[in-house]
Amino acid sequence: MIFLVSDTMEAWLSSAPEWMLNLPQWAYDICYDFYKSFIFDQRYLNILTGLQNTLLLTFFALLVGLVLGVIVALVRVSWDKETRNHSRGIGKFFMGIANAICKVYLTVIRGTPVVVQIMIIFFVIMADSNNKMLAGVLAFGINSGAYVAEIIRGGIMSIDEGQFEAGRSLGFGYVPTMVHIILPQAFKAVLPTLVNEFIVLLKETAVAGYVGLMDLTRAGSIIRGIAYVDFMPLLGVAVIYLVMVMFFTWLMGKLERRLRNSDH
Repeated sequence: MIFLVSDTMEAWLSSAPEWMLNLPQWAYDICYDFYKSFIFDQRYLNILTGLQNTLLLTFFALLVGLVLGVIVALVRVSWDKETRNHSRGIGKFFMGIANAICKVYLTVIRGTPVVVQIMIIFFVIMADSNNKMLAGVLAFGINSGAYVAEIIRGGIMSIDEGQFEAGRSLGFGYVPTMVHIILPQAFKAVLPTLVNEFIVLLKETAVAGYVGLMDLTRAGSIIRGIAYVDFMPLLGVAVIYLVMVMFFTWLMGKLERRLRNSDH
């Protein structure tokens, strides 16, 4: 440990400009902690790797969540709007089973912490695999799908019933009406909420380190362990998350304004 610290100090003294070495003690300490945390031994590469994995994990988990959420939402809406009022039949039987499965899925996933879900998937379901990224995508995708399903279901239910009747009057069946008329309107209505879900998902991936995945938060923890500095790595990780959230919030604002303008 002593050798590592002296080696870091030697590299710092040989590379830091003279004016930096003459700063007040508090400013000198901040600069030195920054150097130890990110510059020395190219430790910033850990942050870049973690950031890349965080973005990949969030993107693919969102795709899984969208697909799963749309399927669950359509099953639940179809049961509420169509199947429940039909007479008994094989179609109603299977749709009832599918609706029950979806309700159990929503209850379990929304009622348990995502960190527990990812550990169950990685350490139990995928015990024979060491693919941490796949486990993370599945865990966060399944978790996000439960919330996306309710968002999309709410969007579909908010569409006026006359839109369904208009589709029927054009000769469309239930599925074509849903695909060509209802879903496009529902997605437009809930798109800002889906962007919010993406932002929430981005921050939730910070617990991926529980299964050893090198995400942004774990990269900061690794730097803390090797640099023996707490504040600077955590501050760097927090700032990166904040910048990403502010960027996507800005995009959401532009998207909402464009959607409002398109309605006029």
